[in-house]
Amino acid sequence: MKRRAFLKHASLLGAVLAFNPGEAWSSAREWRERRDLYPEGVASGDPHSDSVLLWTRRPPVNGEASKRLTVEVAEDEHFTRVIATAQANLTEASDWTCRVLAAGLKPARVYWYRFTDEQGNGSRVGRTITAPADNDARPVRFAFVSCQNVNQGAQNAYRRMIYEDERASDTDRLDFVLHLGDFIYEIVWYPEDRPQGYYDRKIFDVARYPDGEKIKDFHVPATLGDYRVVYRGYLHDPDIQDARARWPFICIWDNHEYSWQGYQGIQVFNGEARPAQTRKVAANQAWWEYQPARVKKPSGPSLETFDPPHVTDTPITQFDAHGLGQEKNNLAAIASLQAYRATKWGANLDLFITDQRTYRSPDATDVPEGDQFSDPQFPYFVAEEVFEILDAGQTYDGGNPPATIRFGGKDINNSRRDKPAPSMLGAEQKEWFLSRLKASRAPWKIWGNSLATLSSRTDPQNLPPGSPAWGGAGYASFGGGDWSTQISARNEIYDAVRDAGITGLAIVAGDRHAFWAGLPSRSLPPKPFAPVGVEFVVGSISSPGLIESAEHRLPKDVPLRGMYLVDKPGSPKPEATINMLIRHGVRSALEYASSGDVVKARALSNPDCSPHVSFVDLGGHGYATVRVKPDVLETEFVCIERPIARSTTPDGGPLRYRVLHRARLWKRGEHPRLEQQVLEGAPNLSM
Repeated sequence: MKRRAFLKHASLLGAVLAFNPGEAWSSAREWRERRDLYPEGVASGDPHSDSVLLWTRRPPVNGEASKRLTVEVAEDEHFTRVIATAQANLTEASDWTCRVLAAGLKPARVYWYRFTDEQGNGSRVGRTITAPADNDARPVRFAFVSCQNVNQGAQNAYRRMIYEDERASDTDRLDFVLHLGDFIYEIVWYPEDRPQGYYDRKIFDVARYPDGEKIKDFHVPATLGDYRVVYRGYLHDPDIQDARARWPFICIWDNHEYSWQGYQGIQVFNGEARPAQTRKVAANQAWWEYQPARVKKPSGPSLETFDPPHVTDTPITQFDAHGLGQEKNNLAAIASLQAYRATKWGANLDLFITDQRTYRSPDATDVPEGDQFSDPQFPYFVAEEVFEILDAGQTYDGGNPPATIRFGGKDINNSRRDKPAPSMLGAEQKEWFLSRLKASRAPWKIWGNSLATLSSRTDPQNLPPGSPAWGGAGYASFGGGDWSTQISARNEIYDAVRDAGITGLAIVAGDRHAFWAGLPSRSLPPKPFAPVGVEFVVGSISSPGLIESAEHRLPKDVPLRGMYLVDKPGSPKPEATINMLIRHGVRSALEYASSGDVVKARALSNPDCSPHVSFVDLGGHGYATVRVKPDVLETEFVCIERPIARSTTPDGGPLRYRVLHRARLWKRGEHPRLEQQVLEGAPNLSM
């Protein structure tokens, strides 16, 4: 915009604008670093080529509150070349948090920023980076992460990320961090709730809810004050705080920013859905206050106050064809913040970020007869056809769904036969996403998605003679409540990509607490396998994964335990054959469990089991980096040791492995392909 138009627009934001007048000067402000007065640190978010949002929090001390902060933006970390400054108000209404739009900046530049109160007490210095100009074809490099649980683990992955970035060349440094959700875990255990810990983990005292609700042995937030408390607890973690001070973050929530099994304005505990519109609004407000992000709220674009809508917790009884609850408080609650958005990073990358929780309908497997489709002899397995029938509902088989589903020699009621297929994005967001995806002219269209789409399955129909009988018709799925069980909604997007001839689609996802790499396809053998893109799922920063759970919960007497874990004499932990089970099938996993010979095991691989998966590690922790060039996209998995305790070394501790996945841009009518290279360590049975 022209300067006058920009200033007019910026006036809507409040007195929180930093504008670059085109000259640089040496700061003359009195400034002394007082990190104790800014206990949550600083952050920047959602960079564009000419602007970025800056953030801090300056709470009252001994009853005395600072009313206004000055922010400075400079071209050097010593602030001898200041190029923008502004004053920003602090109010109790926003929990003393502060958001500033630093604008008029130059593209593809590193900047430093700091906040100072009226007495000259300053925040730590933050570092941020603007996006390249829209026509700039330079390579893009970013990291993506998800699922950090300060209550149960250490954030060593950020220390490794910072350590490597500080030592990298300018061209190899990260431009931004994409956080795909579960920035906080609203479920909090107090140490006295679990003196025995969680698995082998210690429970850390991260937050105490002043108004919270206790469910079983954990606590959940009940008010805005509770949500604020848990954000502050997480931001007191030094590694999270250091990462936010080093890079701009682009964030989307997953479920734990609101409620573990929640969706829309609904919470689910102990299998019971209950209205929770007030908590949804509180969760949105706290997210807005603590995450600098260019998101929309009905109260307008002001960066000073959230101005929440008034809602009550009212039962939701009517749902539209897409599963959206039509009760007015529900609609107001979910509209209180719109977080899905798109951003451009130079000429090579269009980034689309979608919200998988706010507009979705319940998972199709949440049915009264659900338990009848499980078999204790086959932990984690659900017959693939069960998921397909339940998900499709009344649309299955061209509108002829079966009244019952055969499993384990029984005909089980299909209570979904007269129900619509569930929605993940909701109608409005889905239309926005597909239209923006089709309109993109960037070679690479990256879908930032809190939930993975790759199917997780194996082939129990191929078990050796003498094994327990599998009750399904063929393949088994592991499910998981993500896109892999929202098959109809997922395939609608895949079909739109195929029909529009879209190339360069790369999905980056989280939530699974596991590393995955593969090729998303609407169907798998014996049906056609036709990939529409590439997909990468990142392991958790610190949250426990399936392998860790299995180590503690999988019964020792399960007949086919070797498919999941193999107990080796003298080893403190079993080895995870479940990775091989998914990647290569039951015969490979059982052969390895028996002989320990990985070559013999892979020789028995079933090529039809998971042709869409090239890498899977259900126990991986760490982060992933992406390098985007015009014709090549490279994703690197950086896996660290299980982060039970904070590392004592600046590098965040030893690596387990580093694996590179490379995709070359494909043409319309071609299928994408992935190449792999182990750069460091040993991913063992993951390939």
